[in-house]
Amino acid sequence: MPNMRPDKNPMPHQDPQVRACNFSEVALGYTREQAIDEAQRCLNCKNMPCVAGCPVKIHIPEFIGRVAEGDFEGAYQIIAKDSALPAVCGRVCPQESQCEAKCIRGIKNEPVGIGRLERFVADWHNANATEKPVRPAPNGHKVAVIGSGPAGLTCAGDLAKKGYEVTVFEALHLAGGVLVYGIPEFRLPKSIVQKEVDTLKELGVKVETNMVIGRAITIDELKEEFGFEAVFIGSGAGLPKFMNIPGENLKGVYSANEFLTRINLMKAYKDGSDTPIMPLKGKKVAVVGGGNVAMDAARCSRRLGAEVYIIYRRSEAELPARAEEVEHAKEEGIIFKTLTNPTEILGYHNPDDPKDPRNGSVAGIRCVEMELGEPDASGRRRPIVKEGSEFDIELDCVIMALGTSPNPLIKATTQGLDTEKWGGIIADENGLTSRENVYAGGDAVTGAATVILAMGAGKTAAKAIDEALAKK
Repeated sequence: MPNMRPDKNPMPHQDPQVRACNFSEVALGYTREQAIDEAQRCLNCKNMPCVAGCPVKIHIPEFIGRVAEGDFEGAYQIIAKDSALPAVCGRVCPQESQCEAKCIRGIKNEPVGIGRLERFVADWHNANATEKPVRPAPNGHKVAVIGSGPAGLTCAGDLAKKGYEVTVFEALHLAGGVLVYGIPEFRLPKSIVQKEVDTLKELGVKVETNMVIGRAITIDELKEEFGFEAVFIGSGAGLPKFMNIPGENLKGVYSANEFLTRINLMKAYKDGSDTPIMPLKGKKVAVVGGGNVAMDAARCSRRLGAEVYIIYRRSEAELPARAEEVEHAKEEGIIFKTLTNPTEILGYHNPDDPKDPRNGSVAGIRCVEMELGEPDASGRRRPIVKEGSEFDIELDCVIMALGTSPNPLIKATTQGLDTEKWGGIIADENGLTSRENVYAGGDAVTGAATVILAMGAGKTAAKAIDEALAKK
């Protein structure tokens, strides 16, 4: 009989007052006993609605059934058939709007903690497994993958399992893409990402770092001079957006992309960093935006000792960030100023001393209060300015977390590659672009989205590449 407990086993966490001062992982993971108890809540539905909610179609009831039996390695092997990054997905995927949203248990009570169980299984495997994955026999075909984020790593892993010679080209000095430069250590430890990358290398995937495709080498050269029969573009969306308001060029204004890259990849918060950021201890920081990236930037700033505001132009109910991330941010003391929109970033100016080092730095932000009107094209109520509601907040730093778009470099250096006006690469349902045997997926196509959607796109493209090259 299933365990009919109405609520999930709670996830153990660091105390908010403690974790707000460190970069260690916030969620501590289930114990063996908690995992088995949670797995026994699954009804093992015959029509498996949870699988329909998973972009990579993991056989969820099957792996959960193995957990319930205490067969954790068996559970891992089931997940690994469809997911190249289980330890990552168990931590950062929005299960509440995907697989868990379809869970029958969630109709009257809380759904089964699918994400928490996936994390437990992946962590158990990483801590206990000793056998290395079996490298398949080569099939004689070469594929290049541009970008080592979730889309690229998934595509590379699926092709490697079929015997393809796969080379991943990464612009930065460390593989992982947004998983290492965008998501903070306290949400996704970098050792977890490295473990997943190492597993792919054991399958035969080659990873070339410090390779900016479009600068070091072009897609045409990959195909014509280096013999790659197909190319997958999973280069993400790393070009930050700004509001184009006065003051965005002041010292102390960062894009969230730059700020998080310095923190997560370059460890700018450590003494002696080659890429330091301004000291934030005792300072005031505003993060403009309401998505997961905004929460990450705000929570990093809090850990560096700042008083932090989230400034978002719609209501709290419409925050696009995961509810869990918003809750964690609040617990850590971050102040939410919703229905608020910036109109100008204010600069410091000392008229008596033109050499004052504070001149040209952020001194505050001017905002207006908003109210919600009729829904716009996105279906959300359009924010409207309240007349006469202007006010200022004293600040030392502003971080713009307003989204990103694909870098235009690949488009500019690849003949015949069609893109949308906003920069996204145009690809069909299989990931095929306007260029023969050139595929694309993830944020490079859709703009900034989730890790699991990018993985789904990489998986789809790998299947299409295999079908196309198998005909040769």
